[in-house]
This record gives sequence, structure tokens and C-alpha cells, in this order.
Amino acid sequence: MKKEIDVFDYAKEILKAVNKGVLLTTKADGKVNSMTISWGTLGIEWGVPIFTTFVRQSRFTKEQLEKGSDFTINIPYGEFDKKILGICGTDSGRSVDKIEKLNLTLVEPEAVSAPAIKELPLTLECKVVYKQKQDEHAIKEEYYKACYPQDVDGSFHGANQDLHTAFYGEIVRAYIIE
Repeated sequence: MKKEIDVFDYAKEILKAVNKGVLLTTKADGKVNSMTISWGTLGIEWGVPIFTTFVRQSRFTKEQLEKGSDFTINIPYGEFDKKILGICGTDSGRSVDKIEKLNLTLVEPEAVSAPAIKELPLTLECKVVYKQKQDEHAIKEEYYKACYPQDVDGSFHGANQDLHTAFYGEIVRAYIIE
């Protein structure tokens, strides 16, 4: 059962959770993948509620987002197993089925193709309405040096030398799975 919510009534909880980690879930080519994110914003653009997420160029999730046109944001609400965020933040969907590994419960979405995750029940269903790759020359130098060090190999987990693409998702449904 899903309890529909006004996303802005839960803005404080959502933004606090994003700072600690939430799941970004995609579905493309029949494969569901969830990745832990801690970069995201909630706001209004074009007169609609928007969740903007930032995904590095090298991530499997970026490939999934490029193939699909939507995603869900799955937010802890109440007690949850913290290893979900740990594994979804370290294992790559290219080589690991994280949904199976964690025995996560997929919940059918209302308006997008990417499912909700019962274990992180506060859910935002989002349709991508805009995307843009970051311009390295437009980033404040100290942030660029701190967040995109070029002297670190970009192929391992935690690699962070590549820029992000911002995916703006119109929030078309928001609910808590009960």
C-alpha cells in the first residue's frame, strides 16, 4: 500500500537523507539497478517539482539513465539496514545484481518504469526533463580540486576524477510504501 504525499511536506526529511545517502534506482533493458547518491537537490523549475541528481560519467547508472527516461529516489524513512546504502554505493551494477544480492523488494511504480524499493519506503518517481554535463571551467577551483582530483585512477570504486551529468527529474508521484 502507498500513502501519497506532498513532496514539500517532507522536504526536510528528504534533504537530510540525501546528505547521508539515498538510492537512485533505474531500469533499462530489463535490468533494475540502484546506486547510493548523496548529491541531489529538491526544488521547483518550470513550475513543477524537480529532483536533480548528479551522476558521474563513468557510472553504470549514467548508462542506465541515458537509455531510460526516468528514475526513482528511494529514501530511508524509519529504521533500515544501512548495508543497503553501503553495497549500493560500492558495488557496480555492471558486475553485480545489487537487488538480488541484498534481497530488496521491488514495488511496482505508478508513473515511471523504475521501481520503488520497499526497504527505503519514501519514494519519488521522476521523469527526466533535462540533463547537462558539468563544465569543469565553471566549477569553483577549490571544489574542482577537492571533488575531481586528476591524479587519481578513474577506474576503481570511489574514483572521482570524472565530471557529473545533472539529471533533472520532474517528480510525478511521491509516496511512502506502508
